Amino acid sequence: MLFTELNLPDEILKAVADMGFTEATQIQQKAIPIMLEGKDLVGRSNTGTGKTAAFGIPAIMKVEQGKKGVQVLILCPTRELAMQACDEMKKFAAYMPWVKPCAVYGGASMERQISELKRGANIVVGTPGRIMDHIGRNTLRLDRIGTVVLDEADEMLNMGFREDIEEILKYVPEERQTVLFSATMPPPIMAITQEYQKDPVLIRIESKARTVDSIEQKYFEVPMGRKTDALRMLLIAYEPELAMVFCNTKKMVDELTEALVSKGFKAAGLHGDMKQASRTQVLDAFKSGRINILIATDVAARGIDVDDVDIVFNYDLPQDNEYYIHRIGRTGRAGKSGTAFTIISGRRQFFELKNIAAFIKTDIVRGELPTREEISARKAEHVFLKVISAVESGKYENVKPYLNELYKKGLSLEDIAAALLGMRLSKEVKNIPDIEPVTRREKGQDRQGRSRTAKLELSAGRADRLAPNFVLGALVEATGMPGKSFGKIDIYDRFTTVEIPEADSDHIIESMTGIRINGQKVTAKLYEGRKERFSDDRRGSRGGYSYKRTGGRNSSRRGYENRRKG
Repeated sequence: MLFTELNLPDEILKAVADMGFTEATQIQQKAIPIMLEGKDLVGRSNTGTGKTAAFGIPAIMKVEQGKKGVQVLILCPTRELAMQACDEMKKFAAYMPWVKPCAVYGGASMERQISELKRGANIVVGTPGRIMDHIGRNTLRLDRIGTVVLDEADEMLNMGFREDIEEILKYVPEERQTVLFSATMPPPIMAITQEYQKDPVLIRIESKARTVDSIEQKYFEVPMGRKTDALRMLLIAYEPELAMVFCNTKKMVDELTEALVSKGFKAAGLHGDMKQASRTQVLDAFKSGRINILIATDVAARGIDVDDVDIVFNYDLPQDNEYYIHRIGRTGRAGKSGTAFTIISGRRQFFELKNIAAFIKTDIVRGELPTREEISARKAEHVFLKVISAVESGKYENVKPYLNELYKKGLSLEDIAAALLGMRLSKEVKNIPDIEPVTRREKGQDRQGRSRTAKLELSAGRADRLAPNFVLGALVEATGMPGKSFGKIDIYDRFTTVEIPEADSDHIIESMTGIRINGQKVTAKLYEGRKERFSDDRRGSRGGYSYKRTGGRNSSRRGYENRRKG
């Protein structure tokens, strides 16, 4: 659908045309008419689907000429998103001078924001914390608000803004339009819609593709504690002009940044605890290429718009599968190819990555770290090319007289060249770590080529009110493995057995030991059989039997067969 088919005023159409847009995205096609009707709206849509225009264009159209005060409030989780949304709305309102968007966010001059609000801002885009500050100072009144937009609502809840949002909404008239956009719909989001919206229209936009075909996706499995060395090795081997590295915590961002900078890399970190001036400085340095490695958390990276990122590194696996899509979407933009590398350690992360691959419906291929020797050889080639170029250019003719001093000491040209090359190469390769590759050692298979199974024993059973669904849920959550990896579950009075892949037994035992199932703390070990009598003969969860042993093998077998007949 074209924008011209959405019954928009000429001022908006002209601005949209200036921005190079002709066709509306799905979320824009559905959301704009609903918002213009004044209905409450819940939009489920991922980043990059055009949400800003979907709520921004109708919000601009709702601003009444001649009416004083703020009429539209838009809440965003981060400073970067607030700035980006405000800038976009200014472009949409380029031919509507009575529309005055204003961005308010922490880390920036309060006086400047107060001055902008006093000059008649009628659309305020801001972060919850700074909005609360302005309310407390009486520099922002919300009693004339007609439309409230919660952008990236799930992120705001993840960042702990729920109480601030609820407090802000107390200052907004009850007769208002409330619009909410979120990539996911967890229970807290649904609770907000029920409490603060009236019969909202639900719009759900699924991405046409879970990931981008032009992005090469690989993972590298390394020993525990060697992720930083692996990252250094990949950075040295691939020499990206611009790279983004994603971590899950601010602490990890700081530690990794310090580790890379200490080894001579041009890296800087970005997270929510940094002051706005520092954040802006880091982003400017990254966009200009003064630093070429940006290490960031998912939330801090929201709103960053850089088209030339060569490689995205997942140093930590994302905490949400959707985040993986957001992360790798930073590369391969503007029609270019891109690369996404994920570094993992241990069986748990291996299975977590398999779940991500299933979610995005594509293969994430196993990669092998280049060896120290391979990188050294590649660096030597670079040095050779530089030497040839320098000789051909005649750039160092003026140093030839110094060779006479070396000749007098009895050195040959070959000795001198070898020494100079060795000195140069040692600088190139001194930071290359040496990592033993992780080989995925699978245990044996049966004669039909099927993976062998083992039995896991858990130290809780029916007496502890265990049920098969409790056990299976705990296994999936603790190990990161899919439910279909596990076989028959037999629950006895005081213990439980589960069929598991033999190849993963060590990982499963380590993951399950000490966890709680239905409130009961359990230990885990390989099942070696029990000689004591069992007091029950219930069915196992996958169709087998846990039958009662009353004597020798034959009597047990007869009892089992009798029950089968019955």
